[in-house]
Amino acid sequence: MDPIAFPLLVALIGVALAFDFLNGLHDAANSIATIVSTRVLKPQYAVAWAAFFNFIAFLFFGLHVATTVGKGIVDAAIIDPQVIFGALMGAISWNLITWALGIPSSSSHALIGGLLGAGTAKAGLPAVIWTGVFKTSAAIVMSPAIGLLLALLLVLIISWIFRRFTPHGADGVFRKLQLVSASLYSLGHGGNDAQKTMGIIAVLLYSQGMLQGDFHVPFWVVISCQAAMGFGTLFGGWKIVHTMGSKITRLSPAQGFCAETGGAITLFMATHLGIPVSTTHTITGAIVGVGASRRLSAVRWNIASRIIVAWVVTLPAAALIGAGFYWITRFF
Repeated sequence: MDPIAFPLLVALIGVALAFDFLNGLHDAANSIATIVSTRVLKPQYAVAWAAFFNFIAFLFFGLHVATTVGKGIVDAAIIDPQVIFGALMGAISWNLITWALGIPSSSSHALIGGLLGAGTAKAGLPAVIWTGVFKTSAAIVMSPAIGLLLALLLVLIISWIFRRFTPHGADGVFRKLQLVSASLYSLGHGGNDAQKTMGIIAVLLYSQGMLQGDFHVPFWVVISCQAAMGFGTLFGGWKIVHTMGSKITRLSPAQGFCAETGGAITLFMATHLGIPVSTTHTITGAIVGVGASRRLSAVRWNIASRIIVAWVVTLPAAALIGAGFYWITRFF
């Protein structure tokens, strides 16, 4: 394929970083909702705390997720700037729609959907790498389920360990421990989500002949993506914070710790395995888990069901939008 002009390449990388910024903005709620709702940190301090750990996540994780996104969803041979633009615009458009409505949808699966839509619009279904798609689709179900089960297990363990504490004493301990669990969750969020944009930029650079050899992500791409996500987190998504932190169920500091820790463990495992999971799905499952540990009626199932609908719709909706933007570029 003919290489595009350098200014256009820079602009397309800018669009990718804009998606990463919006990812941080949209998904800030995942990292801070529990610590804000339990009043352990004020919102302005919570976003700064989360943004810092989002940024330094590259120090702790390999780039397995970036590799999956870059060459494990659609055939890298069909990737061109039009496909990348369609994928990014599909994800950005869906993120903006759900952010405006305060619905915690998945930025990760919006990007995967956009990539699938633009890729199939160009080359049809043979371009799809089904093993990668099945792995990602399975994670849509597995990540919230694992988060839920881990959170439930942690609630049981914590209840037994702190059975002799007074409620006030236990509350004081978990207000401190929530700083640790929120840090771990933000590391997991930055480690998994920022890598998706890294994979997109890397495969774009390969398509333009600017990278050679085995698939890898240049360090400047790593730093740029982590920084963009960190800045997005600083601005927060307050409507979604309210939904995640208080509308699904009411949380105590101990429950917030269990939800964040269960979610963090899930994200750490997925990132190690190179699976691009949804941080939104993961933390929602964990929050539902700690709420259900009290009683099933403690969970507002009507709110949870709205979130589930958004999960189901995200991938096909972003795919349709991505395909639409791809076809628009064919006229230019």
